[in-house]
Amino acid sequence: MKKIFECANQYVRDSDWKDLALLKLCLCAMGIMIGLLIPKEKRKYPFLVAGIIFVATYIPLMVKFVKIAAKTFCPEKNS
Repeated sequence: MKKIFECANQYVRDSDWKDLALLKLCLCAMGIMIGLLIPKEKRKYPFLVAGIIFVATYIPLMVKFVKIAAKTFCPEKNS
């Protein structure tokens, strides 16, 4: 398992934002396809779980992005 994480870290280091955007679009498309396989009457629980996971992951990602953006656009305030 450690080797898999090493490979994943190296992939991210070797990638630019376009590669990561393509990866995210790919995963989004896969999620949509999986979601379409769930019967309509049973979609409430998976939708709720996906919403919770989205919020729980989006907030830390955006906090990190805002910190980086603040350092980039206002370097004098972050010294």
